[in-house]
Amino acid sequence: MTRLRIRHETRYAYERPVAFGAHRLLVRPRDSHATRILDTTLGFSPAGETRWVYDALGNCVCLLRPRGVADELRIVSELLIEQFPAPLAPPAIDDPHTAMPIVYDRCDRAVLAPFIAPATDDPDSEVLKWIRRHTDTPDEPALDFLLRLNTAIHDGFAYTERWEEGAQSPAFTVVHGAGACRDLAWLMVEVLRRMGYAARFVTGYLYSPSRSGLRGAGATHAWCEVFLPDLGWTEFDPTNGLAESSDLIPVAVSRTPEEASPVSGMILGDPGRAELSIHVDVRLADTIAEAA
Repeated sequence: MTRLRIRHETRYAYERPVAFGAHRLLVRPRDSHATRILDTTLGFSPAGETRWVYDALGNCVCLLRPRGVADELRIVSELLIEQFPAPLAPPAIDDPHTAMPIVYDRCDRAVLAPFIAPATDDPDSEVLKWIRRHTDTPDEPALDFLLRLNTAIHDGFAYTERWEEGAQSPAFTVVHGAGACRDLAWLMVEVLRRMGYAARFVTGYLYSPSRSGLRGAGATHAWCEVFLPDLGWTEFDPTNGLAESSDLIPVAVSRTPEEASPVSGMILGDPGRAELSIHVDVRLADTIAEAA
């Protein structure tokens, strides 16, 4: 068991004061057998009203409506959580010839259908050509294939920090050979959907101990989950080559990256120039300094 403190600060600064419409916040980790939330506080400026709901995918959503006008919106989420890591245990396969392609039973498939259908186009077949280069092993067990694919994206694509909102199309990522964590996660999701897997986009936090070399720390992180009949939803982080790692702290799952934005909402008025800054700090609970 590991106890972690998380501090996530988002700040929008505007050249001119604006009013604010409703905002949707995804900042609270998903409670599960692997993660337990012990304490949480949410601060924001300007002041406003909040309401907490669960969306259709079970994400915990804070609906925030700031009051008045201001030249900045600042949101600070602080959490104390416990992590209960469990190693990825390959299931026993009686007949390895049935491991690929993946087969879901009828009940599961009815629920998983939105996560099996690709959400992006591949007009020049760039993604399809990339898939064909990595699926030349016959009768490969599904988990072996997923681990190999996770490594192939990690090793074959350059990691780039990108502060623009949104994710690149998978075809764009393949052509340019580089992307931020959300781009690499989205590529893996859409590759797997084209192969008949149920896959979804995950956003959350990354615990990166000093000298760990993990990429994507200091901001929100993104990875992929794949549904396997014997394992359920299983995590793969192609940015770092991780699988079912306790360093991954999921906050929200979605069909597309656009649906998993940590902060989304509307402003009223002309802000002029706007700047966004995001800082995430994840540390062991007994070593974190008190936030200023």
